[in-house]
Amino acid sequence: MRIPTDRPQMRFLFPHKKHYPKGTDKAMENNGKKIIYADNAATTAVSPAVLEAMLPYYTECYGNPSSLYALGTAAKKPLEEARAKVAKCLGAEPNEIYFTSCGSESDNWAIKGAAHKMLKKGKNHIITSKFEHHAVLHTCAALEKEGFEVTYLDVHENGIVVPEELEAAITDKTGLVTIMYANNEIGTIMPIREIGEIAHEAGVIFHTDAVQAVGMVPIDVTKDHIDMLSMTGHKFHGPKGSGALYVRSGVKLTSFITGGAQERNRRAGTENVPGIVGLGKAIELATADIPKKAAYLTRLRDTYIKRVLELVPYAWLNGDPVNRLPGNANISFSFIEGEGLLLFLDMKGISASSGSACTSGSLDPSHVLLAIGLKHEEAHGSLRTTFDMENTIEDMETIAQAVKETVERLRGMSPLYEKFLKEQAAK
Repeated sequence: MRIPTDRPQMRFLFPHKKHYPKGTDKAMENNGKKIIYADNAATTAVSPAVLEAMLPYYTECYGNPSSLYALGTAAKKPLEEARAKVAKCLGAEPNEIYFTSCGSESDNWAIKGAAHKMLKKGKNHIITSKFEHHAVLHTCAALEKEGFEVTYLDVHENGIVVPEELEAAITDKTGLVTIMYANNEIGTIMPIREIGEIAHEAGVIFHTDAVQAVGMVPIDVTKDHIDMLSMTGHKFHGPKGSGALYVRSGVKLTSFITGGAQERNRRAGTENVPGIVGLGKAIELATADIPKKAAYLTRLRDTYIKRVLELVPYAWLNGDPVNRLPGNANISFSFIEGEGLLLFLDMKGISASSGSACTSGSLDPSHVLLAIGLKHEEAHGSLRTTFDMENTIEDMETIAQAVKETVERLRGMSPLYEKFLKEQAAK
């Protein structure tokens, strides 16, 4: 990770390597080369400020918040303070925030909980999109097995849901619309406010998976007509294992975990106080100056995209070029496999991905890229780079040059590319 020289003041760098587990420092050095980390959509480093905020609740104020003695009540106070911080950053009320373990849990709880409640009112129809995160898609598939009907909206070539198509899909049986705020692979931002308004006009609950959006774009759940919102801390320099679900007052959900009375009887289990404190601190930092951060990341993103498309022929950007997350660039390259591209880039000290980290073990092409119209062989050759405030303009050139060299190397081993060049020469 290089120290930036031309960007707004950093909040943090990685903790000193003395804090790494044995052997990690060698991996981070990558044979003498510093790693350029460009996979922030997968996860982010916990910032020192967040870590510092969490530590006392592991070793000093470690009581169970449900206990009545002083050590327990002392742990309850920071938990509620974190709840207030999350609520403030979303334009919500503290009693509308429920802490979870991650975004996937929040998605599952919101969708299943709302679906089972709406069924009692005779509504069994759910609307979502074809390129949601699998935490949404697999949940909807599970509900279909229970007898629910699910409509999967197209997202078209630009990767954006068309509000008019959503409106046309709503029936008198529709009880829930769940559309992500921003796509985790290609970064396109949905017209959330319009979607929420359409849902509300039809008397339908609107849930959004905002895991990639929190801390990157301003969010106001009231103005955006959002009834439920899922988020997770590790996407914006909070700890893994910490998430939250916003549920508008008046929206009824079934309890997700039964047992104790935690989270107002809706999610049993002893609260993860350090993780919750870390989540509260992280979202506070991540939303402190979104316009300034977005401007910097947009500059990085656009510089990188322009440079790669200049250097590498037969390549294209996936998703809308403007209406996308500021730090997301997803580019496909003909005649190569994304897995080979990732491995060779890793050897050069560059960490990126070919899509969602949650499906990294799958050999299937990205359902997101298929949903925007790419062929299977095109979807296999994609590279997702997601930047953060620790990246620099110099990093963009380094990554672009590494991509050029790697694509050329992989194409040099491809019989399909050789055949294509011969066909082009013969024309």
